[in-house]
Parts: sequence; C-alpha cells; structure tokens
Amino acid sequence: MAQSVLGSLTLGYRPLWNRARALAGVQLFVHEDDQGIDGHHLLRTLAELWSAESPALLLSLCSRAMLADVLSHAGSSDALIEVPLGWLEDGAMRAATRAARQRGARLIASGSPGQRPDSEAASWFERRMLALSVDDAAAALQAALQTKRAVAAGRMVSRAEASPVRSGALIDGVASRALAEHALDQQGAWAVADWPVEDVLHSHRGQPLPPMRRAIVQTMNTLDAEPSLDRLEQMFGQDPALAYRLLLYLNSAGLGLRAGVASLRHGFMMLGFRSLNAWLAEQLPHASDDANLRPVNAAMVLRGQLMEHLMDAGIEDDLRREVYLCGLFAQLDLVLDEPLRASFSRIPLSDRIISAVMSRTGPYAPSLQIALALEGADPAPLRALRETHEMSAEGINRALLRTLVALPR
Repeated sequence: MAQSVLGSLTLGYRPLWNRARALAGVQLFVHEDDQGIDGHHLLRTLAELWSAESPALLLSLCSRAMLADVLSHAGSSDALIEVPLGWLEDGAMRAATRAARQRGARLIASGSPGQRPDSEAASWFERRMLALSVDDAAAALQAALQTKRAVAAGRMVSRAEASPVRSGALIDGVASRALAEHALDQQGAWAVADWPVEDVLHSHRGQPLPPMRRAIVQTMNTLDAEPSLDRLEQMFGQDPALAYRLLLYLNSAGLGLRAGVASLRHGFMMLGFRSLNAWLAEQLPHASDDANLRPVNAAMVLRGQLMEHLMDAGIEDDLRREVYLCGLFAQLDLVLDEPLRASFSRIPLSDRIISAVMSRTGPYAPSLQIALALEGADPAPLRALRETHEMSAEGINRALLRTLVALPR
C-alpha cells in the first residue's frame, strides 16, 4: 500500500533555514496524481522513513481533500502539517483541524501577516507561516533600517514591533539578504523558506566565491585523524568552491602531474595527506566567514546527493562519485561568476558531466533535470519530465525522501 501512495503523488521540496544558516527543516509539497490518496498510508510511509536524527518535516498538502484526510489521521509523532487559514472557513476543515490538534498533531497556520486565527483556533497551532507580500517586505526592511539606526545611536532595541515579521514564525517571501538578516537576526524568526541566493551572491559579483573558512578548518582537523578516502571526499564535497579549487590545483601546470585528475579521490591519492593539508592551509587567508553563503553551498550539496539517489540502482562507486560531482557543479557559474564553459575547460571533467550540465544530454541529464524540478512547489515540470524520461513517480519520490531523511539537522 505504501508503494501505491508514493506512486500516486508528485512531491517537491524546499529547505527551511534557521538563524545559524543551517537546516531548520524541509517543506515537502504533496500533489495528488490520482484522487483519493489515503492520508493514513502517507503518514505511515513517512513515519517509517523518518528518524529522530532527520530534519523537521513540514507537509504542505496541495488539495483540501488530501489535507482533511491527513488531518483525520495525524498524531503527535507525525510531521508538522501546514493549514492555510483561509481553508478554516470550511466547517469540515475546521472540525478536522480541531480534532487533529486534540490528538496532539503539530500544526502550522499559513497566511499573510494580516491574517490571524480566531481566538479558538489560535491555540491549535505550534507556529505561524507568514507569506510576505511586496508591501510586507518593504515594511520589514523599513523596520530593519530603523532598528539599525537605533542600535547605532546607542538605544537598546530587542525587536521591531512595526515589522510584519514575528518572532518564532516561518517566513516565506524573503527575496533579499537584508530581509533574511532582519527576519532571523533581528526578529527571531524560526526559519525562512528558500534562500535569497541571487542577492547573497550579488556582494561577490565579479569574483569567484571563496571557500568557507569553517569547511577548510573542519577538513584540516579531519586530516589529523587520518580519515578514510570516503570521509575526506565527503568533507571536500560540502563546499563546491573548495572542491573546484582543488581540482584546478591538481591539474595546474605548476604541480606537474602527467595525467589529468578528474576526481577528488584520485587527487587525494596523488597528493597525500601532508601535501593536502599544506594546500588547505594556503587557502585559509582567502576563505570567507560569511554565514549567508552556507545555504547556497548546502543547496548544491543536496542536489548532488539527490542525483546519487536518483541513479542509485546498480551504479558503481566511481560513477556514483561522478554523479554527485555533476549535481554539485551544476550551478558552478554561480560559484565562479563566469560561464560554465570557461570553468569546465580548466579541469578534465567527464564528458557525461559536461553534457548533462551544458546541454542537458547524456546519461546523467534525466537525473539532473529531475533533481532541479524537485526544488519547488510546481508539479507540472516534474510530471512532464517523468513522462519524457519514462521515470516512475514511485522511484523519484523514494529517492527524494531517502535524500531528505539523511540530511543533518
């Protein structure tokens, strides 16, 4: 039965980022491909996959009937469930929400900052999910500016009461770095949905993104313990800028290696741990402490991991690493602020990676396209790709859930 549930849905996801710019949780968009999905079986399937170490899961059920059915079975051990406040005008939905809360279900009310649950419904929700309009975002930025001015003048300010961003809320519609900082750092929001990647990268425009100092230090500390090559590859693979810089160094004329080095693992074996540690030390003066880059890197890492799971069946370890690198480098143009063709020309990447990223062709292209289509709430592109590449909803959904359940909290 669990198989039929995942085979009859189109899923999508969105990371939720907290004040530390780490993963607060994952929002899972759930669309029905067939009518009458059994909410009990969906909840049971997710409960079987999720563990205490997995990130918080927020279910956003995209039809009223499916939400009502899930609410009728949800309990305290199940995922967070989004309930749009506008849907509570329906008497049956309101009754289902009340009953779910009485069973201990964990609910999040979604709507605009101006929408508020009535006095009875207010106690049903663990927190609010606030969708900021353009006007809300402008008001929040004005409040952020006033707060900064007050702090600069030496006045103590805890939170801006005039801001539509509320403490403990999940904020949707954060399109700028300043708004993300206001929500998380000034107002104490629980998390923001998505991340304003373009605006965060704007401050680095005209130059490649630096690797993160934290990633370098953690990798150097790991080297002291003489880790396995798998562990070391995992560490380098958490920072696309660092991974690219190492491949660039390994293939530089100054190093003088005869054969091109196309994989991180091959590079570790060619350099040795001592030389690798020395190279990492040389990167430290050029590293960044900008925490706002962490979600940018993490999203690229997640894409690589998702591609691995999408192509998991029977794939060899060497090819699995190559698939991961394909996902990690799929948006290398954002990291290096130059055309992909220029970046790829400097390192001997597999033709399979280049064709997938550059022209969406070759054996890795379907998995890359699917991985990109899963990053959002619109089911139409994903359904079209499933049909084009003859990939099953069941297989794609299981690959996505296996990826999400293993993410660090």
